[in-house]
Amino acid sequence: MASAVSASVTRSSRMLPHPPEELTHGRLQRLGEGVGKVVYASEDWVVKRERSPSEVVALIVIWKGLRKVAHLLPPGLSARLMERPSKEIRFLRVVAQVFITVVPKSLWFMTHFGEIWRTYHWRNVRGESLAQAHLAGTGLVPERVMFPPTRVRVDGWPGWLIVHEATERLESTLHQRLLDLAGAGRFDELEQWLDRLLELRQNGWRRGLFSVDTHLKNFGISGQNIVLLDAGGLTTTWTEIERRLDYEETAGEPHRQLGLGTALQNRPDLAARFNARWKAIVNRENVLLQWLGDL
Repeated sequence: MASAVSASVTRSSRMLPHPPEELTHGRLQRLGEGVGKVVYASEDWVVKRERSPSEVVALIVIWKGLRKVAHLLPPGLSARLMERPSKEIRFLRVVAQVFITVVPKSLWFMTHFGEIWRTYHWRNVRGESLAQAHLAGTGLVPERVMFPPTRVRVDGWPGWLIVHEATERLESTLHQRLLDLAGAGRFDELEQWLDRLLELRQNGWRRGLFSVDTHLKNFGISGQNIVLLDAGGLTTTWTEIERRLDYEETAGEPHRQLGLGTALQNRPDLAARFNARWKAIVNRENVLLQWLGDL
C-alpha cells in the first residue's frame, strides 16, 4: 500500500508561457467555496477567486449568528447551512454585505468581526508562505503552475476572472472520501485513510510545521496519497502549537471534531480505536519528540 506521504510524482511550481488550454476552452465549473475564496475547476485544473474583505466579514457575521440561534432552528438545519454553502447562505451573505458596505470600513474593522478577519487573513498569508517554503516539491501539496494573467469564464457571478496560477485538481477532499466509504460500508478502507492522516501530520512535525486547523476538507486525495489543500492553519510558532495541544488534551472524541460523528455512529469500535490513536499521537510529548528530532 502506498504511503500517504511518499508520492511517486514530485509536485512543484512551474512557470508556463501560456495557461493550460482547458482553462480557456469553455466555462469553469464552480467547485466549492470557503470563508476566503471560491474555487472553480476544469477537468484537471483549479483556479480560485479571493473574496473581498467585506464578503469575508459578512460570512463571519452570518456564521457566528447561526451558531447563536442554532437551538432555535429545526434539528440539523443550522449544521446543514454551515456545512454546505447553500443558496440561502449566499443570499444572506449578499444582504449582510450590502449592510456592511454602507457602514464606514474603518468602523467595521475596529469591531470583533474585523479582528477575526485580520487574524484569518494573516494566518492564510503565513500558511501559504510556509507551504511554499517547506512543502513545494515534496508531494504533500498539489502541483501549482503559473502563467501570464489570463481571462477565464466561470459559472455564476462574476462570470469571468483574471487568473495567473492554477493547481492540479484532485480526486476529492479527504472529508468526502471518508463519507463515501462510510456510506458504502467500506470501513476497513476508511480506517486506512485515517491512519494515513495521522502519518501525514507527523511528517509535517518532522519538517517543523504544525497545522492548528485539521478539518478534513483541508486535505485532498491523489491516488493513495493525502495532499494538503488549504495551508491556512500552518504555523511554526510554538505558543500557538501549545494552545492547540492544550485543547486536544481536553477534547473528548477527536472523530467528532473532524466531522465523522455521523459517519461512524454505527461503528463505535472503529471510532474508539481512532480516538485512542489520535490521543496517543497528537500530544505535547510526541509532537516535541518529532519536532526536535536529533537536536
